[in-house]
Amino acid sequence: MSQISVAEFQALIDSELPLVKLFGMHTEDIANGTARLRMHFNPDLIRPGGTIAGPALMALADATLYAVVLGMIGKVELAVTTSLNINFLRKPPQEDVIAEGRILKLGKRLAVGEVLLYSAGSDEPVAHVTGTYSIPPLPDNR
Repeated sequence: MSQISVAEFQALIDSELPLVKLFGMHTEDIANGTARLRMHFNPDLIRPGGTIAGPALMALADATLYAVVLGMIGKVELAVTTSLNINFLRKPPQEDVIAEGRILKLGKRLAVGEVLLYSAGSDEPVAHVTGTYSIPPLPDNR
């Protein structure tokens, strides 16, 4: 069972992460150490060459990993990214991008996860992302 609902997480990122609205990110699912977010296609995010800009893809992956982590530990707003690595695998077409994240290891102070990014309607990933989140000390997490 997730420690934060889709609605709670979406409200949190809508209010605290301005890029979410700018990039058109929407939370579709959070459950059992996984999360799925979608970034709606926006022509303003196209870079030269006709592909979706890498920084937008990284932001989507980071928000997805945040959903994965908060799904495991609850609404801990000060859980922050300490590392994020992306491998661009293929050029994403001008379509929605779907991010599917999962936890790899959850410790007391660090959470490690991965995210695969897909173009809507394709089962071939456009990027593979790994990241680590720092979890602040919690009352029961000393």
